[in-house]
Amino acid sequence: MRTEKSWLIERRIERTSKALESNAFRTVYAPTKTQALQEALRLIPANATVGVGGSVTIREIGLIEELERRGNRVLETWRKITPEEDLAIRKKQLTCDVFVSSSNAVTEDGKLVNADGTGNRVAAMIFGPPKVVVVAGVNKIVPDVHAGIERIRNVAAPMNVRRVGGTTPCVVERCNLEACTPPSRHCHAITILEKCPTKTDTTVILVGEELGF
Repeated sequence: MRTEKSWLIERRIERTSKALESNAFRTVYAPTKTQALQEALRLIPANATVGVGGSVTIREIGLIEELERRGNRVLETWRKITPEEDLAIRKKQLTCDVFVSSSNAVTEDGKLVNADGTGNRVAAMIFGPPKVVVVAGVNKIVPDVHAGIERIRNVAAPMNVRRVGGTTPCVVERCNLEACTPPSRHCHAITILEKCPTKTDTTVILVGEELGF
């Protein structure tokens, strides 16, 4: 990576980190996804039960495999299970020791913006697990909440719909809220964490590489 580009990324992450910390989030800077993995493992106790949200980022850094290798109990649904098992795991994620996920957008003024279809991911990020670890690549950083919602609707959502094989207006052209209805719609709940929830110890690991959707 050119030094000019790495300088710009570091400046942007530094600005975002300061804003997050002013909003009571803890922050960690990891220049690479390998360092992000090590930071995440450092934050998660070896005996913790860990819930994993629907996150490409978490899987790209290899966190699930490393947690299972060292003996953590991992609650995740991206494998072949029955609908009943899927629902049971999602409910257990709300009371796990540590919940890990990414964020659809992290704003430069220190907010986390997310959309969810089922709601278990955003619910666990807000209340339930005493500790939350969020891993977000530099591509997730946006200027403000408006840009975060725009990113969800026209960047993250279409790629997620494509991943699962669905069909929504954002996959065909652009987000169209009036035409996008259940059961095909993916964005059912949008949450904005303006400050760190008072009962949740939340650490945001900002990574100097692009990760996830």
